[in-house]
Amino acid sequence: MNQNLSPLIELQKLDLRIAEIRDQRRKIPERLQAIDAPLREARQLHQQTSGSVETLIKERRSHEQDLEAHEAHTEKMKSRLSELKSNKEYQAHLFEIEVANKKKGDIEEKVLLCMEKIEQLQRTAKEAQEKLSTIEKVFTQEKQTLDELEHRLSTELADLEAQQHAHSAHVEKGLLSRYNSIKALRKDHALAEIKEGICSGCRLQLPPQLISEVKRADDLHTCPYCRRMLYWDGQIPVEAIPGSELDKTSALEIGESV
Repeated sequence: MNQNLSPLIELQKLDLRIAEIRDQRRKIPERLQAIDAPLREARQLHQQTSGSVETLIKERRSHEQDLEAHEAHTEKMKSRLSELKSNKEYQAHLFEIEVANKKKGDIEEKVLLCMEKIEQLQRTAKEAQEKLSTIEKVFTQEKQTLDELEHRLSTELADLEAQQHAHSAHVEKGLLSRYNSIKALRKDHALAEIKEGICSGCRLQLPPQLISEVKRADDLHTCPYCRRMLYWDGQIPVEAIPGSELDKTSALEIGESV
């Protein structure tokens, strides 16, 4: 591997992890909003049902007051029967009392109808309260988990950014500038390892001659397709040199064995 790329490879590892952490942190508010949505719906339902119960209770009380006032009025009408002189007046007053009694029945029916609705809504409100309590517990637990994640990621990010700054200082300025330009262009990483003759950045087959040059690590080379800087993380096979002591020894051993 080209020695100039070694610090860049370590820097890229830091950069990729930093980018990953920042992406995770960006998603935390979205996750909070997602778990907050059912909570807001449950609260709204509970408020609506509770408000409806209160409205009906006020309506029932109003009807009960009307009934109480009507009954008092009817009792006064009945008490006047003994004061009437003629039969015609008496019959007319009885008719008024009958009409009043019918109206009383209508008011009582309204009171009963309100009571039935109140009972139904109270059951609905109770169910809404239980649902709200359950969702609040889930929200509290998940929010605590996200808060802990945010704290953990924030701490790790601060540490990685400090390492990133330290590693950058050990990279030649021109090479670092080139690295940052490629990283900004590709929106991910600037270095790509050669694996089985393929650029790990764009996943395209590389020319054999280029692969050999990268392996020799005499110079920096880029992928002809994605323009990422290429490196090969492996050992170059040692080729036998003609006329070397190793060849002489091998030949001697062969001759002796013959």
